[in-house]
Amino acid sequence: MAVSADPKVVIVGCGVSGVAAAHRLVNAGFHHVRILEATDRSGGRIKTGRLGNNITEIGASYIHGPSEENPLFCLARDYGLLDPEALSPENQAMDVDERLPWVPNWFSSSGQRLSAGHMSPALEMFNELLDDTLQFANQEETGWASVGHFMRSEARHRAAERWKDKDKTTRELLLCAVSTMLKAECCASATHTMDEIDLAGFNMYKSLAGLDCTFPGGYEGLIKSLMSKLPTDLVTYNRPVCCVHWSNTESRGNALTVECDDGERIAADHVIVTVPLGYLKKHHSTLFCPPLPAHKLLSVQKLGFGTCNKIYVEFESPWWDADCEVIYLLWKDEEEVVDQVSDIRKSWIRKMSTFTVLKPSERCSHVICGWIAGHESEYMETLPEQEIRHCITELIHTFTGNSTITPRRILRSQWFQDPWTCGSYSHPAVGCSAQDLENMMEPLPTKGSQSQPLQVLFAGEATHPCFYSTVHGAVLTGWREADRLISHYSSVSPCSHLDQKNMNSLDA
Repeated sequence: MAVSADPKVVIVGCGVSGVAAAHRLVNAGFHHVRILEATDRSGGRIKTGRLGNNITEIGASYIHGPSEENPLFCLARDYGLLDPEALSPENQAMDVDERLPWVPNWFSSSGQRLSAGHMSPALEMFNELLDDTLQFANQEETGWASVGHFMRSEARHRAAERWKDKDKTTRELLLCAVSTMLKAECCASATHTMDEIDLAGFNMYKSLAGLDCTFPGGYEGLIKSLMSKLPTDLVTYNRPVCCVHWSNTESRGNALTVECDDGERIAADHVIVTVPLGYLKKHHSTLFCPPLPAHKLLSVQKLGFGTCNKIYVEFESPWWDADCEVIYLLWKDEEEVVDQVSDIRKSWIRKMSTFTVLKPSERCSHVICGWIAGHESEYMETLPEQEIRHCITELIHTFTGNSTITPRRILRSQWFQDPWTCGSYSHPAVGCSAQDLENMMEPLPTKGSQSQPLQVLFAGEATHPCFYSTVHGAVLTGWREADRLISHYSSVSPCSHLDQKNMNSLDA
């Protein structure tokens, strides 16, 4: 079948995967590339804000595994967006599996400071349990219903054996600390409870070497740097796509059009869809005509997509140690090892067990970032800011025993309410497998169809087989789909396009 020598490519979404795909195509000589973005900004789930003089990340916060193997790290380095510490060989060589060696402060709900040394057995056991999930990788039957089921059961069993020489109060306190960590793990997976995470699927995720780092000037600096390399008229903002019309039978012809919400239909040879999985779950029935094939739709439904929000809190002076990097809150009635609350309206704030401490600078005040996931996080989004500030204040008074501590102001994210994301990022829900991630990235029409190939392609973090939920995963999927088209129109071996070592190709 004859194809256009200079194909029209429409990219739906101007998040980092869409921008990465556009870069790759433009640099390969594609002249008719266009991004349609529903909002008035680029970046998608990369969004930088401010709280006073402090830079805050409303969306993505970290480069996970900043080393030569990570394309995001290489881009940030090449654009001069990282500080010297992140660029050091020592940082790149650290292999901590995304468990940052932070200096903790522990506080209990009785208003007491707890010794980090006394809490370390709980942290050690929790990390050991995470490591022990590796034994279930690629197993169809694990004997456990979920990651949460395994960790809660094993935590109680091991505590009874290992801490039998400790008094009952200490054993219960350490189990409460495991609850604290389990809630934090919900944030890492953007899930309501670890009971919703598949035990075998949990280890499809692969971490990279390197000590996680941030962007001193804000994550959006990366988007601005990438956008500066694209033609200025390539992106059309405030242009939501309501339907991608494609053809799955030869008899229907090969007309591929993108219908916008204002009724405009844009003809294309190829469409790269980069919308978040949360949006896809909610709108797939109207977003594609004809509908997605049954097996692909099933995978969209089986993969998990949840909410993780942040609440930044600013103080006049710190109530934590000068070297503290993370604050853990321990509720003294959670020795059963829990990661969700029984009454969300009354107790949603209990889900927020962890605060990370922003590095202070000379001109900035003191800011901590509280992390909260799941339905409690979604409920938090519905509350007025004044009520959230009151709840945070009461929480800090309870745990520090100091009723004079008062936040100056707060700033929160609201990703579940965002109509274009419907949550934060993806996770391997119970029952999903590597095949579901393969199905997510499969182009339309599927193999074997007599219709024009590669009409609709899919990119975004939820389409990467092992880096899902990450920005580097999103970048790689944008490159992957661009390379798919480049190899389709080229006699050059596609392998040359997929060499992940050659990370500077975006600047070619």
